[in-house]
Formats: sequence, structure tokens, C-alpha cells
Amino acid sequence: MEIAATAARMVVEEGLEYGVAKQRAVKQMRLPPRTALPSNDVVEAEVRDYLDLFCADTQPTELRALRELARVWMKRLEVFRPHLGGAVWRGTATRLSDIYLQLFCDDSKSTEIELINQGCDYQVTRVNGFLGQPVDALSLSVACPALQTHVGVHLLIHDHDDLRGALKPDTQGRSWRGDIQALNRILEAE
Repeated sequence: MEIAATAARMVVEEGLEYGVAKQRAVKQMRLPPRTALPSNDVVEAEVRDYLDLFCADTQPTELRALRELARVWMKRLEVFRPHLGGAVWRGTATRLSDIYLQLFCDDSKSTEIELINQGCDYQVTRVNGFLGQPVDALSLSVACPALQTHVGVHLLIHDHDDLRGALKPDTQGRSWRGDIQALNRILEAE
């Protein structure tokens, strides 16, 4: 639990992803490299506790700004069936968090063409997708006027058929990602 709490602090204060935060927590605590790591569910619970304790006055506003920015990009890319994931979807995002949109399309190059047509600068990398296979990730730096900063927006390109497995819930019945209608429902309820 101490590793999870230390990792959660790094996630919130430094904007780290869970995997990196867990590894850094082990190093910071001077534990052996092969120390068993807590699950992401345990780290997420610690992140929520940390946010409630130390960020209750700022985090909800920051989260809403990121969700509204995500909605803008989901509308811009709606032809690619975007689904919001990560901390912005799960409700644990702060101003240091990036936005992760998973796109489901028949041709990954069509997304790049669309970004070029919209005049967007982006970087292409390969990352592991939610099914564990490598996928293209198109990363942009986007202005977020509500937070008066730039935010990373990462577009993970999946095959159209992968959408069927994308909506499986986690161990507590919560979804890992949602489409624009689901995001709209969340924003209306806030």
C-alpha cells in the first residue's frame, strides 16, 4: 500500500502515468527492483484519496476543463469513432494530465491526413494499445484556455474491429473509456 500511496502522489503532483509512477516509487523507497507492484486499481484508489485530501478545491474545475477540451477534439475527429480514456475519463485528471482519445478507423493514415487538413502539428510514436498490441499514437500539444496552459492530446489509432472489446468494464464495473455521448452525460451531470 505504501508503494501505491507514493505512486499516487507522483501521479497527481507530477502528472506521471501509473506504470512509471510505480517504478519510481520503488526506486524512491529503495526497494528491490523485483518488488511486487500494486495493481492499477489500487493506485487509482490511492489517487482518488489523494485528490480528495489535497486537491478537492482545484481538481474538479481542472477535470471539467480537460473534459470539455476532450469533447472539442472528439467532435473534430468524430468520423474516427473517438473514445475518451485515461484519467480524464476516469475522473482523476488534474491540470498535469494528458488527454487520451482512442480512435477506431479502417485506415490509420486517414487520421494523419485529417490532422494535416486541419493544420495540426503532431508527432507519431508506437505504444501498446489496450489489447497489448502496438498501435500508432499521434501526439499534439493543444492550448487549453480554461487552464491557461497547453495540454498533451494523444490519439491512439486502433482497428475498427477493436471497438467491440473496448467497452469491457473494469473489476468494479466501471468502463475504461467512453464515446462522446457518454462524456456529454458526465458533463451534464456535473
